[in-house]
Amino acid sequence: MSIPVWLNYHHLQYFHATARDGSMTAAAKKLRLAQPTLSGQIKQLEDMLGEPLFTRRGRRLELTEAGRTVYQYADEIFGLGQELIQAVHGRPAGRPLRFAVGVADTLPKLLVYRLLEPVMHLEGGARLDIRDGDVASLLPELAAHRLDLVLSDAALPSGSGIRAYSHALGECGVTFFAQPDVAARLQATFPRSLDRARMLLPAQGTALRRGLDEWFDRLHLTPEIVGEIGDSGLMKTFGHAGVGAFVAPTAVAEEVGRQYAVVPFGATLDVRERFWAISAERRIRHPAVTAVVDGARTRFA
Repeated sequence: MSIPVWLNYHHLQYFHATARDGSMTAAAKKLRLAQPTLSGQIKQLEDMLGEPLFTRRGRRLELTEAGRTVYQYADEIFGLGQELIQAVHGRPAGRPLRFAVGVADTLPKLLVYRLLEPVMHLEGGARLDIRDGDVASLLPELAAHRLDLVLSDAALPSGSGIRAYSHALGECGVTFFAQPDVAARLQATFPRSLDRARMLLPAQGTALRRGLDEWFDRLHLTPEIVGEIGDSGLMKTFGHAGVGAFVAPTAVAEEVGRQYAVVPFGATLDVRERFWAISAERRIRHPAVTAVVDGARTRFA
């Protein structure tokens, strides 16, 4: 009969600290251990797993493929440990819940506000910590539990190497906007009027841009692309200045028109804006994440 192998969580903690710092010297100092002791503990973990976890590149340690897998699990294990302590002791009296959320810069800011609005009404209050950027830079922050959630216009990319889970929030069509005089001219024969019309489009590689490009091809439309802008707020600012027409989710069309002094001249359901929440937990437990997911599914049902 085989003897079950039990994971030594001290060894796992030492490995996790070393992987995070990329240096055994730095990790040993933080852990208040002698470097040979730390090295020996990690070697025992490697022997138990039967795989090397680090490879050396110059003065830095880099994770092997097995090391990356172990690090992702260790991250989740120790993150759950922190959640356990917080759940047992509860939130300090009178202090609002902290909610750290990453926002893909391709998402319209008006839509982001709509998605996060339910958090503002949580009992006991909430303190939002919002960071925006490209999804590739936000996902490692999520994996390291420095973010509770990432809002994106696409699900977690396959093969990303990040242990996380995508939750569909909803979708809607898109509306086309321009300055009033331009909108009046383009509205009459929409969508044919888009052929050779000056347009601002999302950056290449984004989900919305792919959808628009496919739609243009199906309708044999060739707009004059005067700008490719990754940040949705910046694109609307250029549109407000009259540089070109642009699109935004129909769900926030009224707010876009009012805030940027532009006029809608057409809409389609054949191009869809989709909204996703990406979390480090498959089963959602964080109350603010629950509020975002439940609120979005109610609003975009």
